Amino acid sequence: MKKVITYGTFDLLHWGHINLLQRAKDLGDYLIVAISSDEFNALKEKEAYHSFENRKMILEAIRYVDEVIAEDNWEQKVTDVQAHDVDVFVMGDDWEGKFDFLKEYCEVVYLPRTEGISTTKIKTELLQN
Repeated sequence: MKKVITYGTFDLLHWGHINLLQRAKDLGDYLIVAISSDEFNALKEKEAYHSFENRKMILEAIRYVDEVIAEDNWEQKVTDVQAHDVDVFVMGDDWEGKFDFLKEYCEVVYLPRTEGISTTKIKTELLQN
């Protein structure tokens, strides 16, 4: 079985997220999504609209997602890849090159972001209305 992992906050779920998850799942047989814990978001000075538990529940309901785990710090990616026998690490191409250190452990793929949609754009537009 070929395992794929991706990371993110996955707050205010939108069609760009679904597109990314579908393309990530297409790279293997089993998709693990690591989502930022509320504590990790606080360390990053970032606040999600939905709690970790609610974001986890939403992601678990998506047919492309096989498992959801917590991301508690920046350094855990190597440990996650090894502990879950991951074959492919996937991130959006705005992170291009930032995770190349994982190539020692698995394939690293940067997927193009979906044009015209982002959580930041949604939050900005909501604040303007």
